[in-house]
Amino acid sequence: MLSRLSPSAKVFMPLYYFHLRDGHDTLLDPDGRDLTGPDAIAQAALAEARALISEEARLGRIRLDQRIEVEDSGGRVVHRLSFDEAVEITGRGR
Repeated sequence: MLSRLSPSAKVFMPLYYFHLRDGHDTLLDPDGRDLTGPDAIAQAALAEARALISEEARLGRIRLDQRIEVEDSGGRVVHRLSFDEAVEITGRGR
């Protein structure tokens, strides 16, 4: 497994790639991130999804059919988060 040396911790941490998918297209993460494990991966994916949803809301249209798939350096999907799982929508009744 490919790893990078973390300057602050001086330990090897795995590299993870956060890809954005919508069922038709994929936006690949070319750089990846050093993360310590499953909890850090889940938190980072949730923060990333919410940031993208926030930007979409600012523009007036939110696409909940998107998802973030996190792959390790070997190409295995280790975490998947759909945008509709990243937020709770309330008050939709009219």
